[in-house]
Amino acid sequence: MNRIRTLLARPWIPPEHGKLPYFWLLSLGYMGWKYAYVTPGALELAMLALTLAVFVPLYCASYWARGWQVAACMLAGCLIGAAWVHWNVGAATFFIFACAMAARIQRFRLAMLAIGAVIAAGLLASLLVPQAQMRFIFLMPLVTGGLPVGIGSFMDARLRRSRQELMRKQEEVEHMATIAERERISRDLHDLLGHSLSLIALKAELARKLVHRDADACAREIADIETSARQALAEVRGAVSGYRESGLAHALASARASLAAADVLLEEQVQRFPLGPAAENVVALALREAVTNVVRHAGARHCSVSLGLEHGVAVLRIADDGQARSEVAIRHGNGLSGMRERAQSIGGRLAVQARAGFELELRVPAGVAT
Repeated sequence: MNRIRTLLARPWIPPEHGKLPYFWLLSLGYMGWKYAYVTPGALELAMLALTLAVFVPLYCASYWARGWQVAACMLAGCLIGAAWVHWNVGAATFFIFACAMAARIQRFRLAMLAIGAVIAAGLLASLLVPQAQMRFIFLMPLVTGGLPVGIGSFMDARLRRSRQELMRKQEEVEHMATIAERERISRDLHDLLGHSLSLIALKAELARKLVHRDADACAREIADIETSARQALAEVRGAVSGYRESGLAHALASARASLAAADVLLEEQVQRFPLGPAAENVVALALREAVTNVVRHAGARHCSVSLGLEHGVAVLRIADDGQARSEVAIRHGNGLSGMRERAQSIGGRLAVQARAGFELELRVPAGVAT
């Protein structure tokens, strides 16, 4: 009972496929064409309802299927179509659905063989159609739609798997870069503060011993402690400034690696100029998010990134030649809301638009590097 509840609670179709698979279920309406000119009997309507009640869960299950389960789903779809072909030539839709299920087969050759087997099964099933004219109506959508639908579904599934693999590799690269950065900070802080703090501790101990014996020597040691402390503070400030400056540099390096891994040609025009920590953080995050969107969503082959200083304002422009997203996606999706909020928090603004591809322009006050 708990297992059944678990199955019912989970999504019918994996969320990464979106809502489109549910839309394809409208193709089952092909079964209803017959009833536009032939009144069905009660038994036939009952059998049709039972068929749909069986096939829809089978169709959803095919998205979760692996290995032999895919073949079982395809075979079940063919059997349902063959069972109906004598009474309703709209049963061709079940064979087309079976072709689409081949997308879950990862090897191209096996997928094509499976699609060919489904079409061959449909050709054999057409022999059960009593009239030659109705046989043609059954075969036309199967022959013209089965192979394109099967190949298209397979290529879409392969592209989705490739993007998921690329995202995993990108996450691994970012994780390793974070670890490396933490280790670098630890080493630098140890090198910067280890010697200075040890020296301060020794001189403080010496000053404590001299305080009652030699006031002048104690004063010199205290002065040395002050000098060492100020020197350590200056070194720490310099190191922190270096870390801040490496934020944008790291984002640019990550962008180059991500675009190269996605086989996207990068055109880069980045000027060097002083940039305040807050502004640099906003620019670096915007660059990272925009490049991530290019890699994951755009399907682009070319991307341009430019950063310059215009009248005290840092201007970041990113454009790609990929698929233009809808206005709704531009306003609400792809992390743009977060970019806009971060830009507005420091007095900047973000502008995006879709033309041949996607263009982003971020303007933020450069500030003063500290």
